[in-house]
Amino acid sequence: MRNRHAAAGIVRWLTAIAVAAAMAAPAPASGLDVSGSVSGERTVFTGDALHPEQGSGSASLAIAPEVYHQWESGPSLIFTPFLRLDSKDGERTHADIRELTYLKVGDGWEMRAGIGKVFWGTTEFVHLVDIVNQTDLVENIDGEEKLGQPMVRFSLVRDWGVIDLFALPYFRERTFPSIEGRLRYGLVVDTDQPVYESGDGQHHLDFAMRYSHSIGSIDLGLSWFSGTGREPSLLPGTDTLGQPVLIPFYELIDQVSLDLLMVTGQWLLKLETLHRSGQGEDYSALTGGAEYTFVGLGGTPADLGVILEWAYDDRGDTATTPFENDLAAAVRLVLNDMAGTEMLAGVIEDIGSNARIVSIEASRRLGDNIRASLEAYIFADIPADDPFRDLRNDDFLKLEVTLFL
Repeated sequence: MRNRHAAAGIVRWLTAIAVAAAMAAPAPASGLDVSGSVSGERTVFTGDALHPEQGSGSASLAIAPEVYHQWESGPSLIFTPFLRLDSKDGERTHADIRELTYLKVGDGWEMRAGIGKVFWGTTEFVHLVDIVNQTDLVENIDGEEKLGQPMVRFSLVRDWGVIDLFALPYFRERTFPSIEGRLRYGLVVDTDQPVYESGDGQHHLDFAMRYSHSIGSIDLGLSWFSGTGREPSLLPGTDTLGQPVLIPFYELIDQVSLDLLMVTGQWLLKLETLHRSGQGEDYSALTGGAEYTFVGLGGTPADLGVILEWAYDDRGDTATTPFENDLAAAVRLVLNDMAGTEMLAGVIEDIGSNARIVSIEASRRLGDNIRASLEAYIFADIPADDPFRDLRNDDFLKLEVTLFL
């Protein structure tokens, strides 16, 4: 254990030194690029709130600048902070460093140190094997928004594939809505009382490794993770006022996973599967399916993709995920016009209970630097024992307008 503490300290020290050195180095104006975005968002819920603290909607403002610099000697630095101000949910008003990464590239290798983002996986609806970064759940319930993760990452690039080695010296807790927020559990998740299986708490040193390679028309990823699980178990408890709440409990886990993507003609075949130990009994899960694209729909420039996926978790009703045996179907329309108009409309249905989630996402550019996005969710026929039961009145429509700088 003492060696593990020492290793964690060394990794944190190296991360801090790498980032500090990058920021302190001289920065000629020609190597500095500043960009980013400012977004305004308005969300309206069509159903009455289940809890008196909640409202019928909210407005928010998000700021996401990006600074990129590359030195003449080769190394580069990217810095992407994030800030959201929300009119209703105090937990959704939050700031984060999405990325602060120093990159050094050598002959057949790369080294990144600082705070970074990594995505693993291939499927559209359930991102099963994506585990390095923590989910920023107050941003969106689809699980695609992630918090920045402190890491040192070394990549070995060869003709036979890429090996990525990760040391993750600090754990990021999952975000959850406050008592005023919609799209939450009936009981509030008390993020002020996290419990860790590891005595090191947030300072437990996690490790990950990934092998990826393209073999003909197949993209292959084999991954291993050992450390604090990103998905907490939620235990009943009380807050400082004695009110009932849910307490997030973060277990130590080991996970091996495989993800595949095969391109054959106009078909995309996708698979993600994992085996995990440490979060209760060992279990396996998979998600996979296919996407077919009709190119040049009706003689127009538009493309229409049809998606069908299945998610399965062998824990059944005891699974910590709501997608233990679910089918998802969707259509993706890309107009390929000057405005970049896109739409994805889909439905996820629980095979056992017939509970359904219907979602629509659409976006379009308005001029050169503005993009408007529309998102809608409908929660239908949710039974009393379904994990989404507390969202049965939370159908919503969200409009976002983003200015790119």
